[in-house]
Amino acid sequence: MSLRFRQVHLDFHTSEKIENIGAKFDKKRFQEMLKTGHINSITLFSKCHHGWSYHPAKANEMHPNLNFDLLGAQIEAAHEIGVKTPVYLSAGLDEKPARRHPEWCVRNIDESTTWAKNFAEPGYHKLCMASPYLNMLTVQIEEVVKNYDADGIFLDIACVQPCYCKSCVEEREKLGMDPYDEKAAAEHAESVYRRYAKATRAAVDKYRSGLPLFHNGGHIRHGRRDLAHYNTHLELESLPTGGWGYDHFPFSARYCAMLGMEYLGMTGKFHSTWGEFGGFKHPNALRYEVSLAAANGAKSSVGDQLAPSGEPDAVTYELIGKAYAELEKKEPWLEDAEQLADIAVISSEACGISGGTAQTTSLDATDSGVCRILLEGKYLFDVADFETDIEKYKVLILPDIVTADEEFEKKLQRFCANGGKILATGKSTLRKDNGGFCVDLGARYIGGNPYNPDYFRPIAKIDGMGDTGYIMYGKGEKIKCTGTELGKRENPYFNRTREHFCSHRHAPDSGEYGGGGMTEGRDGIYIAWEIFSDYGTNGSLSNKQMVMFALDRLLGDNKSIVTNLPSQGIVTLTRQKDRYVCHVLYASPVKRGNGIEVIEDIVPVYDTEITVKTDRKINRVYLAPQQEEIPFEYKDGRVSVKIHRFECHQMLVLE
Repeated sequence: MSLRFRQVHLDFHTSEKIENIGAKFDKKRFQEMLKTGHINSITLFSKCHHGWSYHPAKANEMHPNLNFDLLGAQIEAAHEIGVKTPVYLSAGLDEKPARRHPEWCVRNIDESTTWAKNFAEPGYHKLCMASPYLNMLTVQIEEVVKNYDADGIFLDIACVQPCYCKSCVEEREKLGMDPYDEKAAAEHAESVYRRYAKATRAAVDKYRSGLPLFHNGGHIRHGRRDLAHYNTHLELESLPTGGWGYDHFPFSARYCAMLGMEYLGMTGKFHSTWGEFGGFKHPNALRYEVSLAAANGAKSSVGDQLAPSGEPDAVTYELIGKAYAELEKKEPWLEDAEQLADIAVISSEACGISGGTAQTTSLDATDSGVCRILLEGKYLFDVADFETDIEKYKVLILPDIVTADEEFEKKLQRFCANGGKILATGKSTLRKDNGGFCVDLGARYIGGNPYNPDYFRPIAKIDGMGDTGYIMYGKGEKIKCTGTELGKRENPYFNRTREHFCSHRHAPDSGEYGGGGMTEGRDGIYIAWEIFSDYGTNGSLSNKQMVMFALDRLLGDNKSIVTNLPSQGIVTLTRQKDRYVCHVLYASPVKRGNGIEVIEDIVPVYDTEITVKTDRKINRVYLAPQQEEIPFEYKDGRVSVKIHRFECHQMLVLE
């Protein structure tokens, strides 16, 4: 399959208490809005969270206040102008059967429901796929696929979730499990999801074998390739203002990039999140988010919600059109582009330590911290799991918590023997069985450091760091340096207690040597604190400087891109058959209200210097899509240029 670049995901969750559903739908008006938005694919709705179908159905009930086939009319209108139409069915949320059969609802161990905790508060109640509801859902899917020319099926609110409903408890009892044991419930949840995924795939294939199918759970879980491959492609739901933030998408995209599947980035037109009527983000925010998707190898999808009348909102499609008109011009330099990376990161989620089984929308502090530092430092990186072939990368980052079993130890040792280097922090590279380091990082492990916080004093010359003690809030490990000491730990006078405290927060640096703080050995560099979670939580400049020093030292002359782009800028590098495409982006999210990050001002960036390492001679450099030739210097496999001015997103093409 081939995803289209300019998509809309059209929600339509509409109460039965509202009348005249679809009364203002007009074919020509609908087509006009699609054209205004420069849209070439739109996900339309068969069944919403309320449980109603928006077309005649035998497997379900049509919305009681709809008197025509709205889905069929929309598909016909879109296909007439060459727009694809994947079809949406709400899978996990279906309020009609939830209220008619409350025993089918997902239950927590205290028997409360999920999403809405009970039936006394407004909201939806999630349904369990171990219940008879799954059969109802598959018949609904079959009916849609049989009767409509859908270009794919999108199933929403689908994830692995432990459940204590009647069906799940009875199943676990039959299997000889303790039905209320949390480990047993988690194991059983995996089998229930597999059953759901196979049944829905079979329902699609019954009439349209191979039709694209995606199961949306709000996040693509790192380290769960089995779950990813139940999909034909990936849709990365990531609305920055809806709880995901601006770090989630690039980190998630860098994981999906190495899975060998097509993927798109899904943002929204909303100021906040799904279900917001009358809320609009600034056009510059949408321009940036669509550009960010393109720079990370993703197609784009923008979320909208149709009014009950069935009439698209003109303001919405003008907003989307401003972003998609730009994207349309860029597509020749985006199609079939391979994402390049110098560094691989094992995410904390892939370790199974962070990230739960249910829907999630945000990174934990460790993953957020490593994402931030790498983006701000302009490093090219992929997000890896334990199945990733790491041999193609120059440096492997093991942030904070990545301990090693016997198999992973051998993998790391092979990587290092073949010339790869490791940056490890905190407990990373410690053996799970005896606690020693499994590779040579110039350190011998002693145990957990008793002081928190404590101080780092650089010994090596680190840019921006002078000869003083820098506060380290992250949890630390006590080590003895056996290689090159790049920085040392210094103890505070004491930990802050009722009997011992000084000043407002913590005791000052005593100057007492506490062992190695940053060490280097044959296989890489070790930093003795959970520095990435510290940065994700506190954002200390010194933390970033330490990590960037270590990475630059490990990469040496092998860093693919060097640029003076400001810290909030983002750079990526892709390769098409006969050219490289370097993407540079710049915008500054600011916090408004109760912590919502928004982008409003797009300021021009001047005199951006970029040096790209290439494996071929470059004869031509130009800006795309404008195709403006720019001067360059080519020397020793490196191309150096200066972009005198750009706004939001610029592609630099090297041929």
